[in-house]
Amino acid sequence: MKKTAFLFLVFPLLTLVQAQAQSKEITVDSLGLVPLPLEVKTLEGRFTLPSKVVISAKTKEELNVAGFLKTYLTELGKTASVSPDAKLATIKLQIANTGSIKNPEGYQLTVGKTGVIITASSGAGLFYGSQTLMQLLPAKTQGTVSVPFVTINDEPAFKWRGNMLDVARHYFPVSFIKKYIDNLAAYKINTFHWHLTDDQGWRIEIKKYPKLTQISAFRKETLVGAQQRLKKPEDYRYDATPYGGFYTQQQIKEVIEYAQKRYITIVPEIEMPGHSVSVLAAYPELACKPGPYETRTRWGISEDIVCPSEQAFKFFEDVLTEVVQLFPSKYVHIGGDEAPKQRWSESDLVKDIMKRENIDDVEKVQGWFNNRIEKFLQSKGKKLVGWDEILEGGISPSSTIMSWRGEKGGIEAARHGNEVVMSPSTYLYFDHGQNPIPHNPLEPLMIGGYLPLMKVYNYNPLSSELTPEQHKLILGPQANLWTEYISTPEKAEYMLFPRLLALSEVAWTPYAKKDSNSFILRLGKQFPRLDAKKVMYRVPEPEGLSKEKVVLQGNKAMITLSSILPGSQIRYTLDEHTPNETTSLYTKPIAVPTNKNIRVRAVTITPNGRHSVPAELLIP
Repeated sequence: MKKTAFLFLVFPLLTLVQAQAQSKEITVDSLGLVPLPLEVKTLEGRFTLPSKVVISAKTKEELNVAGFLKTYLTELGKTASVSPDAKLATIKLQIANTGSIKNPEGYQLTVGKTGVIITASSGAGLFYGSQTLMQLLPAKTQGTVSVPFVTINDEPAFKWRGNMLDVARHYFPVSFIKKYIDNLAAYKINTFHWHLTDDQGWRIEIKKYPKLTQISAFRKETLVGAQQRLKKPEDYRYDATPYGGFYTQQQIKEVIEYAQKRYITIVPEIEMPGHSVSVLAAYPELACKPGPYETRTRWGISEDIVCPSEQAFKFFEDVLTEVVQLFPSKYVHIGGDEAPKQRWSESDLVKDIMKRENIDDVEKVQGWFNNRIEKFLQSKGKKLVGWDEILEGGISPSSTIMSWRGEKGGIEAARHGNEVVMSPSTYLYFDHGQNPIPHNPLEPLMIGGYLPLMKVYNYNPLSSELTPEQHKLILGPQANLWTEYISTPEKAEYMLFPRLLALSEVAWTPYAKKDSNSFILRLGKQFPRLDAKKVMYRVPEPEGLSKEKVVLQGNKAMITLSSILPGSQIRYTLDEHTPNETTSLYTKPIAVPTNKNIRVRAVTITPNGRHSVPAELLIP
């Protein structure tokens, strides 16, 4: 008998069985898919993959996707091959203009008695269908590999599903950039915003300006500790260690090609006119005020920005000429944020510009600067993207705004008819902390702010302040990972996961179909996959240690703990010690006497031995 489940319902979590003869009802939540597809129909039964799997593919795009499936199946212990003959196939890949799949990133995935069929109207849709299939398969090798009978019709809610990595503050090797892209692709993120330049480092080779990689790509040392907690400059301490690195143009091409095969667009960011002290270190003649300058060794905003001279325009046009020749993306990000105008207000050159261009406010000079850069980009067939500060100097109708200081800038831009990417720091800045205790010493050093997983998940990029027509201008959401205090790949992954999975659902699944309880159930299925990929995710603390979840019974507080990680243990203490493998194992609700000021601490310990940071609650 057919069992049908739709996504807008909440289902109990059932145990999956592998033997087809013992098949039970499969629920949408038990499939563990992230992001949640638009429509899923489950049926009783499973298809067991043979030891030799044949994947049918003919076209270039079909063959590209088949390559990923072949690799994954090989890792599961199957012998996989690719054939143009669909009659022989266990898994059929087909790009077809059926008319029923109108979104180029949409797909249909069917698993039945004869095998698997994935249909899409483009390579991107076929790729996303294959990613869903891989989530239906086991995370690691096992004896019998089977897939539940399902029919999935799916497409994304937004066409811009973005994530930004800052490599200017800390450089990351090409191998990690590729792993990063793999992880984005696995969760249907299609835009990688590559923040390549800033005050603390210039990371892209520009052949016409070799000093950018000889001088600007390196700083003599780096600030130690959290700058925001230091009260005055004399408190600053540095590591006395030179730091730097850059990507050659050949490496950039290699990464772009790698991303294209995974249907990810890379949007480069070249900061201007602010956040450019590293430029001035190599080419001080571009400043309003005589140098010398050095690549910045601490964080924050610098008063020193590039002067809007003809020489500066020539520099940026030359740089952008090489950038656009490398990056096929329609969009080029020019930054434009946090550009103090003190140096410009003191400059005779800027005063002459204001007089000549009839500009009455020095802030508007940046608008004039941006417009010139935009016209140059347009001459190269590109669209300008900037942080929401560029609104302050005036923008053209063709500019795209990335709204980071809340949603206000994005709302204003959409009302003006501009494209918008919603990226508010309060919801989507992954450099913000994941622990409610500020500056918790057990967490990595970070800028500040508290951004838990479910706050990310509950974000809606479509503001209620905009009309349905204006909503069409919201390209989608983007999360940003700034790296002032993130110096290693492991720290980057710790800050990224599992919040990236929440972002993926914000970007892919219509807001009305999202359900936080369903997400938590499905999320649990993803941690073994992250383990298999050796992703150093943050282990979520046990749930239940919050005042609203404590149940008072007479003179006792009853505490019920749970973990979203399958197979994990919860260990706890009531004596101020940090829980570990030797402390009490949680097996049932804990009864804690009230009026004794007992601090309950609990940790999650994963099957592979990783610990969460302790969750804690004082029972007064």
